[in-house]
Amino acid sequence: MRIFVTGSIAFDYIMVFPGRFRDHILPEKMHVLSVSFLVDSLTRLRGGTGANIAFNLGLLKERPVLVGSVGEDFSEYRAWLESHGVDCRAIKVVAGDHTASCFINTDLQDNQITAFYPGAMTQASSLSLNGSGVSRQDLVVIAPNDPAAMNRYTAECIQAGIPYLYDPSMQLPRLERADLETGCRGARILAGNDYEFGMMAEKLGMGEAELRRMVPITVMTRGEAGALITVEQLSEHEEFEIPPARPRQVVDPTGAGDAFRAGFVLGLKRGWPWPVVGRVAALTAVYAIEHRGPQGHSYTLAEFRDRYRENFGATPEIDSLTSDPTTS
Repeated sequence: MRIFVTGSIAFDYIMVFPGRFRDHILPEKMHVLSVSFLVDSLTRLRGGTGANIAFNLGLLKERPVLVGSVGEDFSEYRAWLESHGVDCRAIKVVAGDHTASCFINTDLQDNQITAFYPGAMTQASSLSLNGSGVSRQDLVVIAPNDPAAMNRYTAECIQAGIPYLYDPSMQLPRLERADLETGCRGARILAGNDYEFGMMAEKLGMGEAELRRMVPITVMTRGEAGALITVEQLSEHEEFEIPPARPRQVVDPTGAGDAFRAGFVLGLKRGWPWPVVGRVAALTAVYAIEHRGPQGHSYTLAEFRDRYRENFGATPEIDSLTSDPTTS
């Protein structure tokens, strides 16, 4: 099984304003608002849901194929991903445009003013999985992206009989109900956090329990409460409560969900028991929480194995990570 990851590829520009926005906004002048904030710092971080998932799979010594559209400013980002084991040959560079960018200005009270420029991401729907070499023996991850692209990849996977993990998450407000239902019903795995599962159920006009039974495998993350994996096979219903891993420090939760999905996909590919799959995903997410930005962390497989033992105890599946010559 090879893993093909579709999703956004973006830069995040993080700024910090050393004051409070509210002290510089006049409520009686909101109809002619014109304000500028001098910031103390500017940091550019690599991000995007598809790129984050692929990056974390690379840390786990997988070689995922990343599918997406980027601008002419992507060369350094490409080198970074390739150096971490990501296959970037299916990425399309859009001439004359920039890679999608998110500009986030945060004040000292954690209030944020955000602008998002989709840039080359709007061309993602022009990419097709057909011709990429993906087959029924592989797995496609359909992560948040341009909605038209998500719908195209869903349709192509269903038509070709290719299993896929469906993760609409932050694009839920943009997806039409019919498109969301098609994506869920055709998926092998449906992923999201507990709030997103509530949003999906409401949009589809059903209860959350019914939604979880509609897809063969669902994985719902619940923050500090861990995660819930639901498996429907041969009329049998099983649920697995997954405990969280323990962070050594909490620096930035951005990208934790993407890292979780990478760990989940790794365990799924290897055919591990569901409790192990969930715990691997939980530990993968913790690394992202402990560092700034969704791709600011790193580890060796030996370090990952040892930390798994610290959190959950020894298991032969995790020991196989470092004994397998293909992942050394």
